[in-house]
Amino acid sequence: MSENIERIKCLIIGSGPAGYTAAIYASRADLKPVMYTGMQMGGQLTTTTEVDNFPGYPKGTDGTAMMEDLKSQAERFGTEVRFGLVTEVDFSKEVGGVHKVTVDGSTLIEAESVIISTGATAKYLGLESEQRLIGGGVSACATCDGFFYKGQDVVVIGAGDTAAEEATYLSNICNKVTMLVRKDYMRASKAMQHRVEKTANIEVKYNTELDEVLGDNVVEGVRAVNNQTGEKEVIDVTGLFVAIGHKPNTDIFKNVLEMDETGYLITKGKSTKTNLPGVFAAGDVQDKEYRQAVTAAGTGCMAALDAERYLGALI
Repeated sequence: MSENIERIKCLIIGSGPAGYTAAIYASRADLKPVMYTGMQMGGQLTTTTEVDNFPGYPKGTDGTAMMEDLKSQAERFGTEVRFGLVTEVDFSKEVGGVHKVTVDGSTLIEAESVIISTGATAKYLGLESEQRLIGGGVSACATCDGFFYKGQDVVVIGAGDTAAEEATYLSNICNKVTMLVRKDYMRASKAMQHRVEKTANIEVKYNTELDEVLGDNVVEGVRAVNNQTGEKEVIDVTGLFVAIGHKPNTDIFKNVLEMDETGYLITKGKSTKTNLPGVFAAGDVQDKEYRQAVTAAGTGCMAALDAERYLGALI
C-alpha cells in the first residue's frame, strides 16, 4: 500500500441522522470513524424548518440546528467529520478485505469497514415557485410536517400509494385535502383508493397538474391546470405536499451492492449488513417504508454495532 493512501478503521458515507448516530456509537466503540458528509451536510433535515417529532426536543427544534447538535455530539467522541463527496467505490468481497473509496474524484481512502448512510432524495416537480417555498409550506413528508397544518386546507400531489397514504394521514389533521392526479386514474392499490374515496374531506381532481405555487415567503395557494381542457383554477391552501416518490442516493453502488428495483440497498434480516462483508447500510438509503429521522438514527446505531462486531471478529 502506498504511504500516501489513508487507512481508516470505520468510514461513514453520509451525514444525516443515520450517519451521525452511527458516528456517535462507532466513536464510543473506539473505531475512530471518519465521515464524509456529501454535498448536503446534514441531509434532508436541513431543508426542514421545524422538527417536532424527534425525541428529546420537547419544544421542537430547527432541522439544521438539530443536525448541528448531532454533528457536535459525534465530534465530541472523536469522529472526524470531513466535507466531501464519495465518487467511486471498490468494495472487497472477502471477509477482512480492504474497501477502497475515492473522494471528490481524486483522494483514495482504504477502510476496514464502511457504513453507508447516503439517504434518499424526495422527488419534486421542479417548478421555481415549488423549490423556493420548500420549508415555507412545501413539503415531501406529511408525517414530518402535517402537524403544522392542523385545521387548515392542503394539497397533495401524486397518484400512488404514497400520495394516498399522505392524503389520508393529513385528512385526520387538516380541514380539507385536495389531491391533484395527473391522469384520469390513480396508480394506488385498490385498498388505498377505497380509503381515499371513503374519506369525506379528501377531494380528488383528475387530469389536473400543478401550474404554480402562490405566495412570496409562505404558501398562500396553488394554481392548478386541467391538462385536458387547459382550464386553470386557484385553490386556497397553506400547505403543499409533493408525494411522487423518493430516489435513494445509491447510484455509485450499482453493480456493487444488492438493491431492489427502485435502488434501495438490501440489508440482511434485521441487521444493517449488505451482501458484502464489512459494508453496512443505515437510514433512508435502505428504508423506503418509514423514512423518519428517528428510525434512521436507530439503524445508524445498529450499523455501528454491526461494524464493531464485524471488526471484533477479525481480531
